[in-house]
Amino acid sequence: MVHERWFTALRVGFTYIGTVVGAGFASGQEIMQFFTVNGLESVPSILMVTVLFSWLGIRMMVMGARLQAHSYEEFNNYLFGTRWGRWMNGFVGLILFGVTTAMMSGTGALFKEQLNSSFHFGVIVTSLIAFLIILRGMEGILNVNALVVPCMFAFTLVVGIQGMAVQGLDGFLAGQPTEGSNHWMVSAVIYVAFNLAMSQAVLVPMGGEINDEKTLRLGGIFGGVGLGMMLLATNFALALKSPEIFHMEIPIALVISTLGEGMKYFFLAVMWGEIFTTLVGNVYGLAANLVEVIPLQTNMLVAAIFILGYICSLIGFPVFVGWIYPFFGYCGMVAILLLAVRKYPT
Repeated sequence: MVHERWFTALRVGFTYIGTVVGAGFASGQEIMQFFTVNGLESVPSILMVTVLFSWLGIRMMVMGARLQAHSYEEFNNYLFGTRWGRWMNGFVGLILFGVTTAMMSGTGALFKEQLNSSFHFGVIVTSLIAFLIILRGMEGILNVNALVVPCMFAFTLVVGIQGMAVQGLDGFLAGQPTEGSNHWMVSAVIYVAFNLAMSQAVLVPMGGEINDEKTLRLGGIFGGVGLGMMLLATNFALALKSPEIFHMEIPIALVISTLGEGMKYFFLAVMWGEIFTTLVGNVYGLAANLVEVIPLQTNMLVAAIFILGYICSLIGFPVFVGWIYPFFGYCGMVAILLLAVRKYPT
Protein backbone atom coordinates (compact mmCIF):
# COMPACT_ATOMS: atom_id res chain seq x y z
CA MET A 1 0.00 0.00 0.00
CA VAL A 2 2.84 2.41 0.92
CA HIS A 3 4.77 1.55 -2.26
CA GLU A 4 1.61 2.01 -4.34
CA ARG A 5 1.01 5.44 -2.75
CA TRP A 6 4.57 6.59 -3.53
CA PHE A 7 4.32 5.31 -7.09
CA THR A 8 1.00 7.12 -7.67
CA ALA A 9 2.36 10.26 -5.98
CA LEU A 10 5.33 10.25 -8.36
CA ARG A 11 2.97 10.01 -11.33
CA VAL A 12 0.96 12.93 -9.89
CA GLY A 13 4.18 14.95 -9.46
CA PHE A 14 5.33 14.13 -13.00
CA THR A 15 1.93 15.16 -14.40
CA TYR A 16 2.06 18.43 -12.43
CA ILE A 17 5.52 19.17 -13.86
CA GLY A 18 4.49 18.13 -17.37
CA THR A 19 1.46 20.45 -17.28
CA VAL A 20 3.52 23.48 -16.20
CA VAL A 21 6.57 22.86 -18.39
CA GLY A 22 5.77 23.74 -21.99
CA ALA A 23 7.26 25.51 -24.99
CA GLY A 24 8.05 28.69 -23.05
CA PHE A 25 9.96 26.74 -20.40
CA ALA A 26 11.68 24.37 -22.83
CA SER A 27 12.93 27.14 -25.11
CA GLY A 28 14.26 29.12 -22.14
CA GLN A 29 12.15 32.12 -23.23
CA GLU A 30 9.84 31.92 -20.19
CA ILE A 31 12.68 31.43 -17.66
CA MET A 32 14.70 34.24 -19.23
CA GLN A 33 11.81 36.74 -19.11
CA PHE A 34 10.62 35.89 -15.58
CA PHE A 35 13.87 35.01 -13.78
CA THR A 36 17.19 35.42 -15.62
CA VAL A 37 16.57 39.16 -16.14
CA ASN A 38 16.67 39.52 -12.32
CA GLY A 39 20.31 38.44 -12.10
CA LEU A 40 21.27 36.90 -8.74
CA GLU A 41 17.85 37.87 -7.35
CA SER A 42 16.42 35.10 -9.56
CA VAL A 43 17.45 32.59 -6.85
CA PRO A 44 15.08 33.81 -4.08
CA SER A 45 12.43 34.28 -6.78
CA ILE A 46 12.68 30.61 -7.83
CA LEU A 47 12.74 29.42 -4.19
CA MET A 48 9.53 31.40 -3.60
CA VAL A 49 8.00 29.83 -6.72
CA THR A 50 8.94 26.34 -5.45
CA VAL A 51 7.14 26.90 -2.13
CA LEU A 52 4.05 28.40 -3.81
CA PHE A 53 3.83 25.62 -6.41
CA SER A 54 4.01 22.94 -3.70
CA TRP A 55 1.57 24.59 -1.28
CA LEU A 56 -1.03 25.89 -3.76
CA GLY A 57 -0.81 22.83 -6.03
CA ILE A 58 -1.65 20.61 -3.04
CA ARG A 59 -4.58 22.85 -2.09
CA MET A 60 -5.93 22.77 -5.64
CA MET A 61 -5.76 18.96 -5.92
CA VAL A 62 -7.25 18.35 -2.46
CA MET A 63 -10.13 20.74 -3.24
CA GLY A 64 -10.66 18.79 -6.48
CA ALA A 65 -10.77 15.55 -4.48
CA ARG A 66 -13.25 16.87 -1.89
CA LEU A 67 -15.49 18.35 -4.59
CA GLN A 68 -15.16 15.10 -6.59
CA ALA A 69 -14.62 17.42 -9.54
CA HIS A 70 -14.61 16.20 -13.16
CA SER A 71 -13.45 19.57 -14.54
CA TYR A 72 -12.19 22.96 -13.34
CA GLU A 73 -15.78 24.31 -13.47
CA GLU A 74 -16.76 22.85 -10.07
CA PHE A 75 -13.50 24.17 -8.57
CA ASN A 76 -14.01 27.76 -9.79
CA ASN A 77 -17.67 27.76 -8.76
CA TYR A 78 -16.56 26.83 -5.23
CA LEU A 79 -13.69 29.32 -5.16
CA PHE A 80 -15.54 32.34 -6.61
CA GLY A 81 -19.20 31.47 -6.07
CA THR A 82 -21.58 30.53 -8.89
CA ARG A 83 -21.92 34.04 -10.35
CA TRP A 84 -18.22 34.97 -10.58
CA GLY A 85 -17.21 31.33 -11.09
CA ARG A 86 -18.89 31.41 -14.50
CA TRP A 87 -16.67 34.35 -15.51
CA MET A 88 -13.55 32.65 -14.15
CA ASN A 89 -14.35 29.47 -16.08
CA GLY A 90 -14.53 31.53 -19.26
CA PHE A 91 -11.21 33.19 -18.40
CA VAL A 92 -9.51 29.83 -17.71
CA GLY A 93 -10.89 28.50 -21.00
CA LEU A 94 -9.33 31.50 -22.73
CA ILE A 95 -5.97 30.83 -21.01
CA LEU A 96 -6.05 27.17 -21.98
CA PHE A 97 -6.83 27.94 -25.57
CA GLY A 98 -4.15 30.67 -25.67
CA VAL A 99 -1.51 28.31 -24.26
CA THR A 100 -2.68 25.47 -26.52
CA THR A 101 -2.14 27.77 -29.49
CA ALA A 102 1.31 28.76 -28.14
CA MET A 103 2.28 25.07 -27.77
CA MET A 104 1.20 24.34 -31.34
CA SER A 105 3.07 27.40 -32.61
CA GLY A 106 6.14 26.31 -30.62
CA THR A 107 5.99 22.84 -32.18
CA GLY A 108 5.85 24.32 -35.66
CA ALA A 109 8.80 26.63 -34.88
CA LEU A 110 10.79 23.66 -33.54
CA PHE A 111 10.28 21.61 -36.70
CA LYS A 112 10.97 24.59 -38.96
CA GLU A 113 14.01 26.15 -37.24
CA GLN A 114 15.77 23.14 -35.76
CA LEU A 115 14.86 20.28 -38.13
CA ASN A 116 14.50 22.24 -41.41
CA SER A 117 11.06 20.70 -41.81
CA SER A 118 7.64 22.26 -42.41
CA PHE A 119 5.93 24.33 -39.70
CA HIS A 120 2.58 22.84 -40.73
CA PHE A 121 3.90 19.26 -40.69
CA GLY A 122 5.17 19.72 -37.10
CA VAL A 123 1.86 21.11 -35.86
CA ILE A 124 -0.31 18.49 -37.59
CA VAL A 125 1.75 15.43 -36.55
CA THR A 126 1.96 16.59 -32.92
CA SER A 127 -1.78 17.32 -32.84
CA LEU A 128 -2.66 13.86 -34.17
CA ILE A 129 -0.53 12.07 -31.55
CA ALA A 130 -1.95 14.30 -28.79
CA PHE A 131 -5.50 13.56 -30.01
CA LEU A 132 -4.91 9.79 -29.61
CA ILE A 133 -3.48 10.22 -26.08
CA ILE A 134 -6.38 12.44 -24.96
CA LEU A 135 -8.92 9.82 -26.07
CA ARG A 136 -7.45 7.54 -23.37
CA GLY A 137 -8.44 10.05 -20.66
CA MET A 138 -6.57 10.80 -17.42
CA GLU A 139 -4.74 7.45 -17.51
CA GLY A 140 -3.19 8.35 -20.87
CA ILE A 141 -2.05 11.74 -19.51
CA LEU A 142 -0.50 10.15 -16.39
CA ASN A 143 1.34 7.57 -18.51
CA VAL A 144 2.76 10.02 -21.05
CA ASN A 145 4.03 12.30 -18.26
CA ALA A 146 5.60 9.36 -16.41
CA LEU A 147 7.57 8.67 -19.60
CA VAL A 148 8.52 12.21 -20.67
CA VAL A 149 9.09 14.13 -17.42
CA PRO A 150 12.04 12.09 -16.05
CA CYS A 151 13.85 12.78 -19.37
CA MET A 152 13.11 16.51 -19.02
CA PHE A 153 14.35 16.48 -15.43
CA ALA A 154 17.60 14.70 -16.32
CA PHE A 155 18.19 17.05 -19.24
CA THR A 156 17.81 20.26 -17.21
CA LEU A 157 20.15 18.96 -14.50
CA VAL A 158 22.78 18.04 -17.14
CA VAL A 159 22.52 21.56 -18.60
CA GLY A 160 23.02 23.15 -15.17
CA ILE A 161 25.90 20.86 -14.15
CA GLN A 162 27.63 21.37 -17.50
CA GLY A 163 27.39 25.15 -17.11
CA MET A 164 28.93 24.99 -13.64
CA ALA A 165 31.72 22.65 -14.79
CA VAL A 166 32.70 24.88 -17.74
CA GLN A 167 32.23 28.39 -16.31
CA GLY A 168 31.91 28.03 -12.54
CA LEU A 169 29.81 30.22 -10.25
CA ASP A 170 31.63 33.55 -10.59
CA GLY A 171 29.70 34.86 -13.63
CA PHE A 172 26.38 33.89 -12.08
CA LEU A 173 27.16 35.47 -8.68
CA ALA A 174 28.03 38.75 -10.42
CA GLY A 175 24.66 38.92 -12.20
CA GLN A 176 22.63 42.13 -11.82
CA PRO A 177 18.92 42.76 -12.62
CA THR A 178 18.45 44.19 -16.12
CA GLU A 179 16.87 47.60 -16.53
CA GLY A 180 13.07 47.54 -16.62
CA SER A 181 12.70 44.06 -15.07
CA ASN A 182 10.04 43.38 -12.42
CA HIS A 183 10.92 43.02 -8.74
CA TRP A 184 11.86 39.38 -8.09
CA MET A 185 8.81 38.80 -5.84
CA VAL A 186 6.44 40.20 -8.48
CA SER A 187 7.99 37.90 -11.12
CA ALA A 188 7.52 34.90 -8.81
CA VAL A 189 3.84 35.63 -8.07
CA ILE A 190 2.95 36.36 -11.72
CA TYR A 191 4.67 33.15 -12.85
CA VAL A 192 2.84 30.99 -10.29
CA ALA A 193 -0.51 32.74 -10.91
CA PHE A 194 -0.37 32.13 -14.64
CA ASN A 195 0.79 28.52 -14.39
CA LEU A 196 -1.71 27.53 -11.70
CA ALA A 197 -4.59 29.15 -13.59
CA MET A 198 -3.56 26.94 -16.53
CA SER A 199 -2.74 23.81 -14.47
CA GLN A 200 -6.18 23.63 -12.81
CA ALA A 201 -7.44 22.01 -16.02
CA VAL A 202 -5.43 18.90 -15.08
CA LEU A 203 -4.81 19.19 -11.31
CA VAL A 204 -8.48 19.57 -10.31
CA PRO A 205 -9.88 16.53 -12.21
CA MET A 206 -6.76 14.52 -11.24
CA GLY A 207 -7.58 15.25 -7.57
CA GLY A 208 -11.17 14.22 -8.21
CA GLU A 209 -10.09 10.93 -9.81
CA ILE A 210 -7.30 9.86 -7.42
CA ASN A 211 -9.21 11.01 -4.33
CA ASP A 212 -6.51 10.03 -1.80
CA GLU A 213 -5.35 13.17 0.01
CA LYS A 214 -2.04 11.77 1.33
CA THR A 215 -1.07 10.73 -2.21
CA LEU A 216 -2.07 14.15 -3.60
CA ARG A 217 -0.09 16.02 -0.92
CA LEU A 218 3.00 13.92 -1.62
CA GLY A 219 2.51 14.40 -5.37
CA GLY A 220 2.19 18.18 -4.90
CA ILE A 221 5.51 18.29 -3.05
CA PHE A 222 7.22 16.17 -5.73
CA GLY A 223 5.82 18.45 -8.44
CA GLY A 224 6.68 21.75 -6.72
CA VAL A 225 10.23 20.75 -5.74
CA GLY A 226 10.89 19.16 -9.14
CA LEU A 227 9.79 22.35 -10.90
CA GLY A 228 11.99 24.42 -8.61
CA MET A 229 15.07 22.29 -9.34
CA MET A 230 14.45 22.47 -13.10
CA LEU A 231 14.01 26.25 -12.94
CA LEU A 232 17.21 26.71 -10.91
CA ALA A 233 19.31 24.54 -13.25
CA THR A 234 18.04 26.14 -16.47
CA ASN A 235 18.18 29.69 -15.09
CA PHE A 236 21.78 29.12 -13.99
CA ALA A 237 22.82 27.89 -17.44
CA LEU A 238 21.05 30.81 -19.16
CA ALA A 239 22.55 33.41 -16.79
CA LEU A 240 26.05 32.29 -17.76
CA LYS A 241 25.22 33.17 -21.39
CA SER A 242 23.76 36.61 -20.68
CA PRO A 243 23.43 39.21 -22.14
CA GLU A 244 23.61 37.38 -25.52
CA ILE A 245 20.50 35.29 -24.74
CA PHE A 246 18.24 38.33 -24.25
CA HIS A 247 17.86 38.78 -28.01
CA MET A 248 17.16 35.13 -28.91
CA GLU A 249 13.82 33.40 -29.59
CA ILE A 250 15.13 30.08 -28.23
CA PRO A 251 17.72 31.18 -25.61
CA ILE A 252 18.47 27.63 -24.46
CA ALA A 253 19.82 26.87 -27.97
CA LEU A 254 22.93 28.95 -27.13
CA VAL A 255 23.56 26.71 -24.11
CA ILE A 256 22.95 23.52 -26.07
CA SER A 257 25.34 24.54 -28.86
CA THR A 258 28.27 24.00 -26.45
CA LEU A 259 27.23 20.44 -25.55
CA GLY A 260 27.84 18.71 -28.90
CA GLU A 261 25.70 17.37 -31.76
CA GLY A 262 24.29 14.36 -29.87
CA MET A 263 22.99 16.55 -27.04
CA LYS A 264 21.34 18.84 -29.57
CA TYR A 265 19.02 16.06 -30.77
CA PHE A 266 18.34 14.93 -27.20
CA PHE A 267 17.40 18.55 -26.44
CA LEU A 268 15.04 18.68 -29.44
CA ALA A 269 13.33 15.47 -28.30
CA VAL A 270 12.99 16.81 -24.74
CA MET A 271 11.69 20.17 -25.96
CA TRP A 272 9.09 18.45 -28.11
CA GLY A 273 8.11 16.29 -25.12
CA GLU A 274 7.73 19.36 -22.89
CA ILE A 275 5.48 21.03 -25.44
CA PHE A 276 3.53 17.81 -25.96
CA THR A 277 2.72 17.18 -22.27
CA THR A 278 1.35 20.70 -21.80
CA LEU A 279 -0.63 20.51 -25.03
CA VAL A 280 -2.26 17.22 -24.00
CA GLY A 281 -3.15 18.51 -20.51
CA ASN A 282 -4.60 21.78 -21.77
CA VAL A 283 -6.78 20.30 -24.49
CA TYR A 284 -8.01 17.54 -22.14
CA GLY A 285 -9.02 20.12 -19.51
CA LEU A 286 -10.63 22.45 -22.02
CA ALA A 287 -12.65 19.63 -23.63
CA ALA A 288 -13.74 18.28 -20.20
CA ASN A 289 -15.23 21.67 -19.37
CA LEU A 290 -16.74 22.43 -22.80
CA VAL A 291 -18.51 19.06 -22.96
CA GLU A 292 -20.76 20.35 -20.12
CA VAL A 293 -22.02 23.27 -22.23
CA ILE A 294 -21.62 22.21 -25.87
CA PRO A 295 -23.70 19.21 -27.02
CA LEU A 296 -20.91 17.42 -28.86
CA GLN A 297 -19.00 14.19 -28.20
CA THR A 298 -15.62 14.67 -26.46
CA ASN A 299 -13.61 13.46 -29.46
CA MET A 300 -15.41 15.96 -31.72
CA LEU A 301 -14.69 18.79 -29.28
CA VAL A 302 -11.01 17.80 -29.03
CA ALA A 303 -10.72 17.74 -32.83
CA ALA A 304 -12.39 21.18 -33.09
CA ILE A 305 -9.96 22.64 -30.49
CA PHE A 306 -6.97 21.34 -32.44
CA ILE A 307 -8.25 22.71 -35.77
CA LEU A 308 -8.96 26.17 -34.31
CA GLY A 309 -5.62 26.10 -32.45
CA TYR A 310 -3.79 25.28 -35.67
CA ILE A 311 -5.31 28.33 -37.40
CA CYS A 312 -4.42 30.65 -34.47
CA SER A 313 -0.90 29.18 -34.10
CA LEU A 314 0.15 31.10 -37.22
CA ILE A 315 0.37 34.27 -35.04
CA GLY A 316 3.86 33.30 -33.85
CA PHE A 317 5.38 31.86 -30.68
CA PRO A 318 7.34 34.81 -29.12
CA VAL A 319 4.20 37.00 -29.13
CA PHE A 320 2.48 34.56 -26.74
CA VAL A 321 5.35 34.26 -24.25
CA GLY A 322 6.21 37.97 -24.22
CA TRP A 323 2.74 39.50 -23.97
CA ILE A 324 -0.07 37.01 -23.41
CA TYR A 325 1.56 34.92 -20.64
CA PRO A 326 2.24 37.92 -18.29
CA PHE A 327 -1.27 39.30 -18.95
CA PHE A 328 -2.82 35.99 -17.88
CA GLY A 329 -0.50 35.99 -14.86
CA TYR A 330 -1.73 39.37 -13.60
CA CYS A 331 -5.35 38.29 -14.09
CA GLY A 332 -4.73 34.96 -12.29
CA MET A 333 -3.52 36.65 -9.07
CA VAL A 334 -7.07 36.88 -7.71
CA ALA A 335 -7.46 33.12 -8.18
CA ILE A 336 -4.30 32.21 -6.24
CA LEU A 337 -5.23 34.64 -3.45
CA LEU A 338 -8.62 32.93 -3.06
CA LEU A 339 -6.97 29.50 -3.37
CA ALA A 340 -4.65 30.44 -0.48
CA VAL A 341 -7.38 31.70 1.91
CA ARG A 342 -10.49 29.65 1.01
CA LYS A 343 -11.31 26.82 3.46
CA TYR A 344 -11.35 23.28 2.12
CA PRO A 345 -14.81 21.93 1.16
CA THR A 346 -16.23 19.68 3.85
